Amino acid sequence: MANDKPRLTRLTAILTQLQSKRIVTARAIAEKHGVSMRTVYRDIRTLEQSGVPIITEEGKGYTIMEGYTLPPVMFTQEEANALLTAEYLIKQNKDASLVHFYESAITKIKATLKYSQKEKTALLANRIQIRNNIEGDKSSNYLIKIQSTIANYQLISIEYVSLKKEYSQREVEAFALYTTQNNWILIAFCRLKNEFRSFRLDCIQSLTILNRHFEPHKITFQQYMEQCKKKWHTPDIPLA
Repeated sequence: MANDKPRLTRLTAILTQLQSKRIVTARAIAEKHGVSMRTVYRDIRTLEQSGVPIITEEGKGYTIMEGYTLPPVMFTQEEANALLTAEYLIKQNKDASLVHFYESAITKIKATLKYSQKEKTALLANRIQIRNNIEGDKSSNYLIKIQSTIANYQLISIEYVSLKKEYSQREVEAFALYTTQNNWILIAFCRLKNEFRSFRLDCIQSLTILNRHFEPHKITFQQYMEQCKKKWHTPDIPLA
């Protein structure tokens, strides 16, 4: 039985991994758990034989049948501590929507913790302080809405005031988000300028999700960032 324990732990972790995404590839499972592809195929068969309705999508990966529910995930104390620390970090974020929805989610997660874990995380909560943005200033409230438009390929209309105090109204195709120096930046294809542009979320005065969709862009976020790097590191283009 002792030899079975590592495999049992891995099977549980694979099950959690399958629940975390719609599609999980065999390679992603193999890399995460440090096993061969053959071992992954054997583990998947074992889960199927135990009654877990795993669907294989040819050429894509594995998914669990929609509607199938599993018992709540049990967290280790270290995982519970990490979640608590993340809560304090996110509370300091300047986007109000991120803070609101994370607090809602973490409350549900805390409900699954064991009593002993709740006591320890409560003690730890009094011993953590994040010094960034200690005043708790909030400068935007659009992050979560924009994330949904990226996932659903929905057009948005924004009223924008640049750092130079220039006002404009634009329809944009949200593409990606990144954060730097406590500010969230939206990368979007601007239909007014007919090219990709960057917009600071704290400069957006209003945002409306339109009942219209756009075609997914062929370029990936990584490819976009590589193009930007090449553009700004070309010798004949001075850095701003």
